[in-house]
Amino acid sequence: MTPPPVEIVSIHVAKGSRLPMQARERVEVEAGKGIVGDRYHGTKHRHVTVQSRESLDEAATVFGAEVLSNLTRRNVTISHGVVPRDPGTRIRVGDVLLEAVRVAAPCKLLDDTIGRGAQEALRRRAGTVFRVLEGGSIAVGDPVDLEVEALSLPASPGGTPGPGPRPPAGDAA
Repeated sequence: MTPPPVEIVSIHVAKGSRLPMQARERVEVEAGKGIVGDRYHGTKHRHVTVQSRESLDEAATVFGAEVLSNLTRRNVTISHGVVPRDPGTRIRVGDVLLEAVRVAAPCKLLDDTIGRGAQEALRRRAGTVFRVLEGGSIAVGDPVDLEVEALSLPASPGGTPGPGPRPPAGDAA
């Protein structure tokens, strides 16, 4: 039996640090900047954070109570699957192409907002920080591709591959 497709189940933004996360049905995402209206819009690398509902359910088992998506301070929650953590790994969320920067480590603030022990329960389950390579809009219910292949790119003058263009629609990858 084919597993159900991975999709966005919730989107949250906060206008400022420590302000409550607000649910959104749809957001605009700008390449190189992040989610319009979110506290991290325009930062260098922390454009969008993505977590898996499946991982939050695992954390809930460890924590002993439900872990609500909005309380984790992550932007996008997907239905299931493992959110890639390796830097440079790419995923497509709706129209938006994202590249992993680093693991989104749970902070001490979670013990205050969710309850004592939440930070530890979310360790290795709190999602990933991504930078935006291609902008667009994303909405609850949009499909998520967790296995986007990075193009083979020549090394930059510094010796590291840089983001490349997306192949034209219809080309075989």
